[in-house]
Amino acid sequence: MKKLNSLVVLLFGLLLFLAASFRVRNGDWKAITEKIASGECDFFSGQWVYDDIKYPLYSERQCRFMSDQSACEKFGRSDLVYQKWRWQPDGCNLPRFDGARLLAKLRGKRMVFVGDSLNRNQWVSMVCLLDTSTDGSNKAMETHGNLMSFKLKDFNASVDFYWSPLLVESNSDHPVLHRMPDRIVRAHSIEKHAKHWTEADILVFNTYLWWRRRNMKVLWGSFKEDDGVYKEIESIRGYELAIKAWSDWLEFHINRTKTELFFMSMSPTHSTGDEWGTESGHNCYNETLPILQDGYWGEGSDPRYMHLVETTIQELKEKGVHVKFLNITQLSEYRKDGHPSVFRKQWDPLTEEQLKNPRSYADCIHWCLPGVPDVWNQILFAHIFS
Repeated sequence: MKKLNSLVVLLFGLLLFLAASFRVRNGDWKAITEKIASGECDFFSGQWVYDDIKYPLYSERQCRFMSDQSACEKFGRSDLVYQKWRWQPDGCNLPRFDGARLLAKLRGKRMVFVGDSLNRNQWVSMVCLLDTSTDGSNKAMETHGNLMSFKLKDFNASVDFYWSPLLVESNSDHPVLHRMPDRIVRAHSIEKHAKHWTEADILVFNTYLWWRRRNMKVLWGSFKEDDGVYKEIESIRGYELAIKAWSDWLEFHINRTKTELFFMSMSPTHSTGDEWGTESGHNCYNETLPILQDGYWGEGSDPRYMHLVETTIQELKEKGVHVKFLNITQLSEYRKDGHPSVFRKQWDPLTEEQLKNPRSYADCIHWCLPGVPDVWNQILFAHIFS
């Protein structure tokens, strides 16, 4: 009888603890939501704090679906300090990613990342965050053309990536064979891609990297016809046309009561070392620490593109379509240490010249995982639940 009473007391105490924890968690989220709404909590301004206790959020080897493009440790990177930086926003704390909570929301639903290889980088991060925070092996990766789909079968959920580097139709749409000397877009044509993601429950867009050239060609007509009209224009003008086509599609085709919409700002590159005070000709190769200069902004991040997206999102809001713009550019600018550099799978054999000069083939565009994109997803997670 005493044992039974002790067990009852223990269970009652456990229930009280869980109830208190639930109230605290919900209180925290309520406070965060109120701070975000009031502008008091700005996830996008702050500083990187070294934290080797709570970070990284997972290990590279834990993630069964890690991409060789981001597996820096696997390909020889031995300095792992880059994995242990925590983003500390001004005025509030960034909630820790909770995979179980996100999966509960995603049950029976579909989340799609749409865009270029930086959005794929973020998608792989999300896949790893979910894979390593849940038990069970009933998960699979499927590829169908431009679509890569991470299936969480126990939840009847999928977290997908759709390759569409310029959002609109282009001659770079092939998921593998997309490097073209002349980049051509059909600036007003998005339906070819949109039919694959319009019905999703959560959509996360990006596009910037593939627009980083002075000029590009715009096609009025079809790639399959010979009577199309080509015009070479400034890339910023082409970007404006593409974002207009994207916004028009959302206005007339998206389910406003079902689909949550997000747009990620540009991901910075670190290819010119003299921008942060190192020797001319250097880049992210051998960089092991973040940039400490407050407000540092590299020349590779063109604010005109960001302004175009922000203006378009405001116009959509006035039409009743709500897109959350997640400005991850500034916080990522500091992280010259977070790129794969030479520590990734090389898709082509290295030349003798490249072997002599590793800086010449260092990847200073994409990001190691675990790493910076995990913070992007923490911010995305916070906004999904706020």
